[in-house]
Amino acid sequence: MDNVERPQFSLMLVDDEPAVLASLKRVFRGAPYKIHTAENGIKALELLQEHKVDAALVDLLMPEMSGLELLERICKQWPWIHVVILTGTGGVKEAVEAIQMGAVDFLQKPFENETIEARMNQIFHIWSLEQENQRLREKVQFQFGYDQLIGNSTAMLKLKKMIMQVAGSDASVLIQGETGTGKELVARAIHYHSPRSSHPFVPVDCASISETVMGSELFGHVKGAFTGAHETTKGLIRSADKGTLFLDEVGELPLAMQGKLLRAIQEKEVRPVGSSQSHHVDVRILAATNRNLEEEVNLGRFRQDLYFRLNVVVLGVPALASRLDDIPLLTRYFIQQFATPVSTVSHLSNEALICMNGYDWPGNVRELENVIRRSVAMGQGQGIMPQDLPESIYNGQPMSADAEELNKDSLEAYELAAIRNALIKSDGHRKKAARILGIGEATLYRKLSKYQIS
Repeated sequence: MDNVERPQFSLMLVDDEPAVLASLKRVFRGAPYKIHTAENGIKALELLQEHKVDAALVDLLMPEMSGLELLERICKQWPWIHVVILTGTGGVKEAVEAIQMGAVDFLQKPFENETIEARMNQIFHIWSLEQENQRLREKVQFQFGYDQLIGNSTAMLKLKKMIMQVAGSDASVLIQGETGTGKELVARAIHYHSPRSSHPFVPVDCASISETVMGSELFGHVKGAFTGAHETTKGLIRSADKGTLFLDEVGELPLAMQGKLLRAIQEKEVRPVGSSQSHHVDVRILAATNRNLEEEVNLGRFRQDLYFRLNVVVLGVPALASRLDDIPLLTRYFIQQFATPVSTVSHLSNEALICMNGYDWPGNVRELENVIRRSVAMGQGQGIMPQDLPESIYNGQPMSADAEELNKDSLEAYELAAIRNALIKSDGHRKKAARILGIGEATLYRKLSKYQIS
């Protein structure tokens, strides 16, 4: 994959004045860009149908189709294009409107060559980073074939890389994470990429098995071993022979059962309830917990020797609140999963995404899954809107107060709430806040000024 030819940055120049187009072409003559030119908005749209464009310099005032109209079409059909608006001295109000519509910046005519060159260099640098990130993501996805573990955020790419590293060994893995983060999916991914993938993956929910039948469930029993034992069973551990045994919520195991499990792991043998004969078993042990097992050991609630057996390798599954960038991907996946012939929902609106990014997600991905299931079932339009979300998410930010304070439309209230939330999460660090919001620092500064946030 590393031998694939890298794409070239493509810049489109749109202006109805031939002299301006010629001047702009001279500015970028030595730049590593592929240059396209169009003398009006209609020609620009025709060009976009034929060529991939990464950035565009668009004049604001043009006949037939204005720069704002062209910007609106670009944002709808080619949302990845970085658009910079060129405006005369009197067009600042319209240029600010263009920023709100999706332009990344505006520059006033007459422009300084150095200024416009420097701004495009910044966009080119951002594009280069996006390309490199995409290349790395594609490389990880090419190597990582388990498509149910969704996410391209930094935290998820790191987790996927670690899964690939540990999958080939037989080492026990302890998977830690909050409830609802997808610990079983991580365990299945390890099994999927391991040499044992053609053999069984057996999950055991340690929290749901009653203590009275746990021994029989795990180790099996012989016929007549106890009242109701009408036939011999292998048990879950032997069912996973040559495959993977996943002990979910292992911290819930009673102490007595912990000792029996440790012995089975050490000796690679299990003895069914009521039998005097042991059976050899070859399983890889994966375990998961949302508890701090080290603390449980100190409190005497978990055996230290079993803890050491289980945590040869430790993998931490990130909480959803720490990988908000993955919400659009996850949402798209869940919408496809829950779509029915009569459902109308096809995507997540930007307004709803802003609400979601301001929510703490205590139930993590599982909570998001339930939210989207509900929204698909109850949504009336094509896009999931804030009012389609549960009240805890819709009202999770001070939207009503912001709306009254601004006395403007609700979208600005959502935007203001999202900015304040990002500043809180980043401890006031503007660069980090911009990264959380998925916008550039310059855009954030303009919005801080707009909303008079110090």
